[in-house]
Amino acid sequence: MQNLTTNSVFAGLGTSVFESMSRLAWQLGAINLGQGFPEGFEPPELIEVAAQALRSGSHQYPPSQGLPVLRQAVADNALRFAGLTLDPDREVLVTSGATEALLSTFLALINPGDEAIILEPAYDSYRPVLARAGAVVVPVRLTPPDWALDEEALRAAITPRTRLIVVNTPMNPIGKLFSLAEIDLLARLAGEFGLTVVSDEVYEHIVFDGRPFRSVLGHPSLRDRAVRIGSAGKSFSVTGWKVGYVSAAPPLLSAIQRAHQYVTFTTSPALQTAVAAGLNLPNSYFAGLKARLQVRRDLFLNALRTAGFQPDPVPATYFATLRLPETGGAPDDLAFAERLVREAGVAAIPVSGFYGNRDVKTHIRFCFAKPEPVLLEAARRLSDWRKANGPDARTRTQDRPVDLAAEGVSP
Repeated sequence: MQNLTTNSVFAGLGTSVFESMSRLAWQLGAINLGQGFPEGFEPPELIEVAAQALRSGSHQYPPSQGLPVLRQAVADNALRFAGLTLDPDREVLVTSGATEALLSTFLALINPGDEAIILEPAYDSYRPVLARAGAVVVPVRLTPPDWALDEEALRAAITPRTRLIVVNTPMNPIGKLFSLAEIDLLARLAGEFGLTVVSDEVYEHIVFDGRPFRSVLGHPSLRDRAVRIGSAGKSFSVTGWKVGYVSAAPPLLSAIQRAHQYVTFTTSPALQTAVAAGLNLPNSYFAGLKARLQVRRDLFLNALRTAGFQPDPVPATYFATLRLPETGGAPDDLAFAERLVREAGVAAIPVSGFYGNRDVKTHIRFCFAKPEPVLLEAARRLSDWRKANGPDARTRTQDRPVDLAAEGVSP
């Protein structure tokens, strides 16, 4: 048989820990709080608009840049909630989800051999997609307990070949909101070294306790140097729709649009129509989404604390990170998460999966955007497990009928 050539970037990737933990949860009948999607938060009026558009709207290619009604809605929503003034005809692009927005952005702005900085813990698609676009990926680490962006570390990572800094605010998996000082730092370094900042802002509408959300694109010095990415999947709990949007100054957006036309070209017109209606929903919808998720957050975090765990604060996103119990031996978040799914019947994601070297192994991540009865049952199981195993539960050994490493989880 003739030897087949495959791309080295993707050929070298194993099954992601996200897929493996979800598969293990399904096999064992566990509650899956690992996979990051919401349940039961979809606005009914959005679904109805989509259904009506499917019945009476066009089923052919819409404009590659996106339906005018959606581009205008993106601009209006950005003005209302982020204080951004966008030209919907020259500064807004509709994509098939935020992941495609990232891909098209990286393809448009990276040449082979360029360097791109990512801030770890980082969404798992950044590294392979940047590498496939030809970039040398340079990680800068944010570490617990404060997860602060360090100027010295960021400055040290910049070389004459650096082109991009990729930011995620609010940040998956740790819920971090970048402060004004940190955005100022990004602006200063971008201006000093001629860099573009790509800001993944898909959780912009999931910010708690009255905190303000600040878009990186809103910084005056970054208005012509930043790319802002949003997602209907996160703002309206319809992750399967895969509708995203990119906002940037015309020179940047034009380049991204040219890449986009050869990636997905366009996105479902019915879903674009529905998302436009969603972005135009009154302020009460967006306030209600925050309030409902904040209730879930408080319920779950309080239950974890009562059970003796140490969850971190959650200022934004629908993810809660939990520090592993402080016991003897080297901490191992993958083994701990595996024990929880097998013995407590609750699946989480090890945060080491968000680091390229997988060597920060102190935390696991839960998704709390689930129905309250599910969260209460998960908390009960975790509490029972904690009581049964005691403070040194992480270091105990058990028989393991399914081996994650054997399933191809990247080391």
